[in-house]
Amino acid sequence: MNLKENFSNVEKYFSPKIIDEVNDQYVKVAKIKGQEIPWHNHENEDELFYIVQGELLMEIENIPSFTMEKGDLFVVKKGVNHRVSSVEECLIMLIESKTTEHTGKVKSNITKSIEEQTY
Repeated sequence: MNLKENFSNVEKYFSPKIIDEVNDQYVKVAKIKGQEIPWHNHENEDELFYIVQGELLMEIENIPSFTMEKGDLFVVKKGVNHRVSSVEECLIMLIESKTTEHTGKVKSNITKSIEEQTY
């Protein structure tokens, strides 16, 4: 599988798509542009972000925000409030437990169920 080719199937921003699985983890790709994701956390799961293309602003509660660039990887630990945004289109890969809810317990107009994240 070519990771970058999978982004052609992602039609909407902030709408992750599952491309594979490893044990109890989903491998997902997503396109980010704008500031639509709400502050949220995942009570019981860590979440891995890998930047494939572009720049991503990572905001973590109680620490200074930082910009991730192509090739950067960051793990948001369980229970940590966070949100992401990007001025220009950013392509990311996520690795999340199968139990991870898209925007945690926070529901918004961009929240996607697991069924909506499946190709």
